[in-house]
Amino acid sequence: MRERPSVLDGDATKLFHQPTRGFHTFPALGRVCLRLIVLRRFTMTTSTEKSYFDLHITGLGYLNRIREVKPKKGDAFLACDIAALNGPSDDVSYVRFDTRVSGSEAQHLVRRCIQAVDAEKKVMIGFRLGDLWADTFTYSKGKRAGEQGVSLKARLLFVSWIKVDGKLVYKAEPKPTETDERDPEVPVTSDAPAAQQASAPEPSKPDADAADDAADAPALAVAESF
Repeated sequence: MRERPSVLDGDATKLFHQPTRGFHTFPALGRVCLRLIVLRRFTMTTSTEKSYFDLHITGLGYLNRIREVKPKKGDAFLACDIAALNGPSDDVSYVRFDTRVSGSEAQHLVRRCIQAVDAEKKVMIGFRLGDLWADTFTYSKGKRAGEQGVSLKARLLFVSWIKVDGKLVYKAEPKPTETDERDPEVPVTSDAPAAQQASAPEPSKPDADAADDAADAPALAVAESF
């Protein structure tokens, strides 16, 4: 019987003497069988859109200190204070918010209130705030000079209605996409008693904010007044 020559030459014959895991060798046949491993790749597509959890504050309050703030860094922005009503109607307390007016519609409405606020009329609004945060400062004068204070800051996102001296001068039209929003309704009764209408005394601001207030003097953009 004629001897069958090996089909493997050179270093390849070492496979018979040094088998590797995953290989099955058959010297008599001169064949190498590979173990077949099938990998299944699952391709996962991830959305690039970010989701957010909004925390909004709705209420009604008196509008004060409408001003244009020009910080040392960044762009100028419209700001105002809101003395929000809180507690029972016969014993109202006030929570002061220092707000940055966001959005063209809210800015337009607040600018229309400048003349009434400067004339010391009672301007009450229904509002929606967002991005609430607390800022600390030091009283520079008064009985609490040198003490630490806290200022609540937020963005004024939406104005649902405006009353000037008890007269309704603006009410936002309801939008289909906002049917689930609970914006403050226009109060049916008259405004709070005059003794309660003045907001709490405004605390003196730290030196950093004083520099910003110095830039509030330039006239604001002209808008039709209420």
